[in-house]
Amino acid sequence: MSFYPAEKNVGGLDRLLRLIVGPVLLVVSVAAAVGVIAVSPVLVALGAIVGLILTVTGLTQKCPLNGRLGMNTYRGRTETDTATEREGVERPS
Repeated sequence: MSFYPAEKNVGGLDRLLRLIVGPVLLVVSVAAAVGVIAVSPVLVALGAIVGLILTVTGLTQKCPLNGRLGMNTYRGRTETDTATEREGVERPS
C-alpha cells in the first residue's frame, strides 16, 4: 500500500479552504521569517510546513491523511472510472 493515494480525495469546500489557508500561512510564515511579524521560530516553521502541505494537497487533490481516515470530498470522475470506461469500449477492427 502506497503512502500517497492514487485517487483524488480532496474537492469542493475542502479544496477551496486548503487553497486559501495554505498560501496565507506560507505568506505569514515568510513575513515572520524576515522579521515583518514577531512570531516564535517554532510557529514560523510549523506555519510554513502546514501551509505547504495544505497548498500541495489542494493543488493535487490528493491527501494521504484523508485516505487513511476514509474521507473523500472529491465528487468528480476518478481515475479508475476512466480506466473502466476505456476497457469497456470496443474498438473497431
